[in-house]
Amino acid sequence: MPETIFEEVKRYVGFDATDEAALRALHPLARDHFARISEVFYQRILQHEDARKALFEGESMVGRLRHSLVLWMDKLLTGPWDETYYELRARIGRKHVDIALPQHYMFGAMNVLRQEFNALIDDAFLSGTVERRGVRLAVGKILDLEMAIMLHTYREDLLSQQARSERLATFGQLVGSIGHELRNPLGVMESSLYILRGRIDAGDPRAQKHVGRIGEQLGIANTIISDLLDMIRDKPLHAERVQLREVVEAAALQLHLPIGLESFAQLPEVSGDASQLRQVFVNLLQNAREAGGPLGTVRLDAAAGSAQVEVGVSDDGPGVDASVRARLFEPLVTTRQKGIGLGLALVKRIVERHGGTVAYEPRGKGARFVVRLPRSVP
Repeated sequence: MPETIFEEVKRYVGFDATDEAALRALHPLARDHFARISEVFYQRILQHEDARKALFEGESMVGRLRHSLVLWMDKLLTGPWDETYYELRARIGRKHVDIALPQHYMFGAMNVLRQEFNALIDDAFLSGTVERRGVRLAVGKILDLEMAIMLHTYREDLLSQQARSERLATFGQLVGSIGHELRNPLGVMESSLYILRGRIDAGDPRAQKHVGRIGEQLGIANTIISDLLDMIRDKPLHAERVQLREVVEAAALQLHLPIGLESFAQLPEVSGDASQLRQVFVNLLQNAREAGGPLGTVRLDAAAGSAQVEVGVSDDGPGVDASVRARLFEPLVTTRQKGIGLGLALVKRIVERHGGTVAYEPRGKGARFVVRLPRSVP
């Protein structure tokens, strides 16, 4: 079996069982210092404006990040340093791409940890020079491994993101030209259909039925073209203070979908375009209804943090296959037989233009999509 990336990097830096034992020996001496190191770490980051903007939404997030770093250090010194460890650490590099954190901050951050751990080792192993040297080497190797994992996954995800951007640019050019060309014949068909409706004998129900079906299909074709064009153009945002309860309620009414909005009662306002945000929830609610089927249930939940408002849309359908999740929000990616894969791509575009995020969260049964939007500034 070929070597994995993690095995290759461990072999390259010489990380072995001796280093594992040295890290585990350091853990009981270092764990009481994790909280202090975490505070020093984020105090240093807060001095840099770009990193602060990428990482922080408020004091509550700083607290969560400090707690996460404590857990990260605990795992760093206890292992096991296997493929599960690699996958866990790889998520950090991917997250850095998501939040657009420049790579050079990774080096600076890792150096802060290196300095703090070396100071701890020097204090703890004053009497044993050989032992101290072994522990320092082990810490250096594991931090080098951490950096290698982050940079590898950062590079992979960045290249993937760039490839997606290039595909979207090509897609946009194609859609723009085709969409405008199709609008002309569709307009002629609609005009002709309007004339035919007035001339068809009302006593011929079959003719009336087929004229109605033609009108429905023209409406669907126009909607698809509108969605495609909305994907490639920056439709201006008419920003105002918006109550998400009203937006979601309007979306549900448009779909004739009964839903409970109890969790929206005390939800703070967001700043945005009510019409475009309504389209976000129309798409998500429609997807949830179709995923659950005729007997399925669509559920909504909402919560507010110090900087964001969160709305979840859940269904009890089959969920999304793992092979599709990575590309779920790309245009033309769909899991539905009759879908063309524009709904979620449009949701992502609108939400991101509002400064928010949308994510898929797998569940035991069904799916949950979570929209997070910045709170309106008082």
